[in-house]
Amino acid sequence: MLGKYDITLKNMFSDLTDDILSYFLGVQHVKIEELNVEFPRVETRESDMVFKCITSEGNVIAAHIEFQSDNDKEMPYRMLRYAIEIMEKYNLAPYQVVIYIGEHDLNMANKIDFNFGEENFLSYRYRIIDVGQMKFDEITQTNYYDLFSLLPLMDKERRQKEKEEYLKKCVEVIKNAPVDAKKKREIAARAKILSELIYKEDVINVMFAEVMKMLNLEKSATYRRLKEEGIKEGAKNKSIEIAKKLLKEGMDIEKIAEITELPKEEIKKLLN
Repeated sequence: MLGKYDITLKNMFSDLTDDILSYFLGVQHVKIEELNVEFPRVETRESDMVFKCITSEGNVIAAHIEFQSDNDKEMPYRMLRYAIEIMEKYNLAPYQVVIYIGEHDLNMANKIDFNFGEENFLSYRYRIIDVGQMKFDEITQTNYYDLFSLLPLMDKERRQKEKEEYLKKCVEVIKNAPVDAKKKREIAARAKILSELIYKEDVINVMFAEVMKMLNLEKSATYRRLKEEGIKEGAKNKSIEIAKKLLKEGMDIEKIAEITELPKEEIKKLLN
């Protein structure tokens, strides 16, 4: 979850998938369709993004991209379950990548290994990309302009050294990107929201003030959608917290549903 709107990473990056697949994964591809993958038998959770693609070599794969803003020790197990669901549901080989955008140092495993002999072993791998280790100068010299949204989270060493000056440079690059106003508006909207993971709100507002005025950021479809969805998600999370407290106090599920306006089935899941 990100920033004051409590938005999901999937909503944030849904429009960046082509640049992510090409630059991060190095896969030359044609995207065929988005696939829905969830864990109906294990947990109520959907993957971030899974796409059926055909590569330049003619292979049909499922490109699976997960975004992570904090270290999760359960990530290898989650990714393995996703891989199994992709293979079982779509009969496609999954190409899996976790893109880590957290402020803390990356501390997640990217594999599961065990070996009890020739007939009982597992060796599973997926790729993790730490955005904080990507270099500002490398990205700004490419034409993957959608990835400029990630600039405020990149180049951690330089960012920590330059502080607000680094964010100012990010904004300048976005402002001068050779794209039309609509595209620039979307890039700036994402970058501003992602900046909330690193910088204080007053610093962000100062650095983005000129570009917001120039581009009229409130017209951005991304900004409006994320703000609206984030506010709704924030309200739902508050209702869930209230429901948990009421369950601990022994209140009846029917009454909790009436107070919180949550579905009774969702409240029942909180009992586990």
